[in-house]
Amino acid sequence: MAAVDEKEMGDRKQDPGLFEQNTGVDDDRASESTNDAIDILALQDLDPALNAKMHLVNNAIDEIGWTNYHWKLFVLNGFGYAVDSLVLLLQSNIAGPAFTEFGEVGYDNAQTIATYVGMLLGALFWGLSADIIGRRWAFNISLFISSIATIVSGAAPNWASLGFFTAMVGFGAGGNLILDTTVFLEYLPSNKQWALTFLACWWGIGQAVTGFICWGFLAPDRWNCDSVDNCPRESNPGWRYVMYTSGALVFAMSIARITVVRLQETPKYRLGTGEDAELVETLHSIAKRYNRPCSLTLEKLEACGEVKTAHSKNRFSFRETLVHMSGLFATTKIGISTVLIWLSWTLIGLAYPLFYVFLNSYLASRGAYDGVSTFDKWRNYTLTNVSGIFGPILAAWMCNQKILGRKYTMVIGSLVSMAFFFAYTAVSTSTQDIGFSCAIAFCINIYYGTLYAYTPEVLPSAHRATGNGIAVGCNRIMGIISAVIESAAQSGTAAPLYICAALFLAMAGVSAIFPFEPYGRRSS
Repeated sequence: MAAVDEKEMGDRKQDPGLFEQNTGVDDDRASESTNDAIDILALQDLDPALNAKMHLVNNAIDEIGWTNYHWKLFVLNGFGYAVDSLVLLLQSNIAGPAFTEFGEVGYDNAQTIATYVGMLLGALFWGLSADIIGRRWAFNISLFISSIATIVSGAAPNWASLGFFTAMVGFGAGGNLILDTTVFLEYLPSNKQWALTFLACWWGIGQAVTGFICWGFLAPDRWNCDSVDNCPRESNPGWRYVMYTSGALVFAMSIARITVVRLQETPKYRLGTGEDAELVETLHSIAKRYNRPCSLTLEKLEACGEVKTAHSKNRFSFRETLVHMSGLFATTKIGISTVLIWLSWTLIGLAYPLFYVFLNSYLASRGAYDGVSTFDKWRNYTLTNVSGIFGPILAAWMCNQKILGRKYTMVIGSLVSMAFFFAYTAVSTSTQDIGFSCAIAFCINIYYGTLYAYTPEVLPSAHRATGNGIAVGCNRIMGIISAVIESAAQSGTAAPLYICAALFLAMAGVSAIFPFEPYGRRSS
């Protein structure tokens, strides 16, 4: 595949693309609306120079509009979403066969905990580093680490080594939700910010791909052991094939990231570091390549003054960390928003895995698995994951409706999910199980996909990755807790379903009181 240098100047006329068609505004009205547009955090008494420059940069990005460059970012950032979901499902699917092969010696939930610990450390590390050294390096490196660790884990000789490499897979993938939304958002024109919610469909695609890979390798008897009593390595290669195949796929994605688009540092990160000349050059190169106007000049940015609140004097110091943490509480309103976002990620981080933790024991107690073959089990699993692709697609349309916006899209998604959780208590057959599982996967992703997008939209740009990283970190902590709960309390009752439903009701309440609504406003 030929490399494309996005700084390279091009003269040919580009088609506007599907997202840019029929916008309904002519050039004069578009220019007027751009100048009058409101930035989400513009009235929060932040750094006046940063506010002024942010407004100019947002104007320039809106002036350029949606281009093929954004399509490339949509796909390449989507890879990160897909890998995040793929990693979470891989460990849960291969842990059983691997544990059987290794003689069922050790802590049976070790792989789940290792994955979540790795993803927790990855979220915090990549999130903070992206605010300190920039988005570009983390974007290019994280998937590569994850791919190598995935391939190596397929050759693990024992349970402990598998746990270590599983944690490394999680560490590499752990920053994807932070970097993917941040990079995509910081290049998006404001009238296409709903595409950030649409991006979450890649999460479902990653789940579906995992389902197909596992269906192919974990269903055939010739590649999987029946019992721990007779399970040599050569009789149980299915789970290793899953890891090799998935690792190769992620490796291909990591190569695509550095060859299809030679990513330049995002304009809004450069705004905070004072790299005004490089910022202008980046936007003008995109504008000229796709034959779009861009009236931003270095003189306009320099006239706004110097940004003083985005970084400390020494970016590689403890004070730099404090700057990014305190920036998330710069005003009372921003502080409340930050806390509520972290709370939302904590709640969904407990409800989502808790449901799947107790699902098998609950369904087994109701006889829902009676007569279900291994082939049918993996078929149903794949169908459920495919259903999750379409939740964010509906959410993207909903959040772009003025009457709903982001907040009430999340409210609706969480309330409908709650209703299906309550209804799930009546499930007693495999057919009912697959039907309700597909519905829940679809509805949860309406909420989840919108929360993915809402989080970076309302965080300050200079501290966006740090705040997003902590939010995802809260989610991962709850995943660790759910694994411990599973080990300590097996339950065949409906109580966990009622708890999950109650958690989604709480999420709806939190969403309704978020202080910022991004609809009709531009990310700051």
